[in-house]
Amino acid sequence: MNYKMIMKILAPLLAIEAGFMLPGMFIAIAQHQSHVVHAYLQSLIVIGIAAGLLWFFSRDARKGFYAREGLVTTGVAWIVLSVLGCLPFYFSGAIPRYIDALFEMVSGFTTTGSSILNNVEAMPDGLLYWRSFSHWLGGMGVLVFLMAIVPLSGKNEGFTLHILRAESPGPSVGKLVPRMKKTAMILYYIYIGLTVLDFVLLLLGGMPVFDAFCTAVGTAGTGGFGIKNDSMAGYSPYLQNVTTVFMFLFGVNFSCYYLLLLKRFKDVFRDTELRVYGGMIAASIIAISLNIRGLYPTIGETIRHAAFQVGTVMSTSGFATTDFDKWPEFSKAILLMLMLGGACAGSTGGGFKIARIVLLVKELRRSVHENLHPKEVRRIRMNGANVDEKVIRNLNGYLIAYVGIMVISYLVISLDGFSMQTNISAVFATFNNIGPGFDAVGPTCNFYAYSTLSKAVLIFNMLAGRLEIFPMLVLFSRSNWERR
Repeated sequence: MNYKMIMKILAPLLAIEAGFMLPGMFIAIAQHQSHVVHAYLQSLIVIGIAAGLLWFFSRDARKGFYAREGLVTTGVAWIVLSVLGCLPFYFSGAIPRYIDALFEMVSGFTTTGSSILNNVEAMPDGLLYWRSFSHWLGGMGVLVFLMAIVPLSGKNEGFTLHILRAESPGPSVGKLVPRMKKTAMILYYIYIGLTVLDFVLLLLGGMPVFDAFCTAVGTAGTGGFGIKNDSMAGYSPYLQNVTTVFMFLFGVNFSCYYLLLLKRFKDVFRDTELRVYGGMIAASIIAISLNIRGLYPTIGETIRHAAFQVGTVMSTSGFATTDFDKWPEFSKAILLMLMLGGACAGSTGGGFKIARIVLLVKELRRSVHENLHPKEVRRIRMNGANVDEKVIRNLNGYLIAYVGIMVISYLVISLDGFSMQTNISAVFATFNNIGPGFDAVGPTCNFYAYSTLSKAVLIFNMLAGRLEIFPMLVLFSRSNWERR
């Protein structure tokens, strides 16, 4: 294991985290929130010392960076960034218990949006900025951002590919262009462009600048931390509709946007995952609208709430315009299933991913066919190309780990004595990076009442869900740390 190279990557990551904290401190200075300013200063000192030590001990790092280093670096980086990133919440006293501050920060970085706050509007703006902006950092990936701006690898593209594969969501990751650094830059150009467009449209709808910024970065990262106690319910229908559209847009594989820039429109429209994603959206909105028609005075309002909640769950954003926990059981069942599916691979959304569902269905059809015709060999195809059998094997392993973690997590948090619906939806919501669940963790409630043990389990779930499980599992693998 190349520990020094891992430390060499962690050092600039902490510097980036500290840099993005500064606007929060400036907001606190402008609003004369001295306790928040002091909290940021303390946090920056701690992060600065940690970054300095990492840099000092990794000065003579040797080359040699492989798949396991990529997985370990990704897992450790997200843990370290969260452990230190939550310090402003803790030092300021806004979140008095460290485990709660850590839960809130992990929820932010992993773009989950689950919260332990009972009154979010009581939190100072300087901290609300950092809470919301953590979604934007985590949405595309902090390591991808590092690759886009810092020349760590020189001509060695191997290490950047291992990092990108470990951090990016989806069953497989490749290059948009030959050089990985340019791929990272393209992804962030698209990400920034969509975020700015969302921000401008929110401003045109009369949303205050600070609200528009926090909402735009939360939507872009499909995180869903609201800065109001009622999330998005108090905003106008126009602002809710804009947010709905962008939640769906950020749930699309970013490779599709790159193809649009290249004017390869036919390739986009033929994308199997995108077509399934769109079909699930349309079917869910129609089914829920018909089911909840009697709860709202007009058809327009019914469709607006149905579309927003489908968007927030399927893109794993976590915003809300209404208390969908009070909807009929049929509508809640649809939302629960959408929590599992999630968004597209290569997007900022979480969940199992539409691409994996499509591949599993194709694998099931192939298994049935091979039982009928044992001597015939069939290949699985996606978007006109053969899918590597290694991807299918990894998918099967991912499915086993996915189900296993959810079962174990449900059993552990059930020790707290909450209802089955609360516990199941809490596991679904955190592991799939959704945000709110049902019952005691519904859109008008939070996760504060869970015990420290349960919060630790849910924190692991959020990290494992965002990092596609394996970067977290390898940290617990004994063979991974053995000398070779």
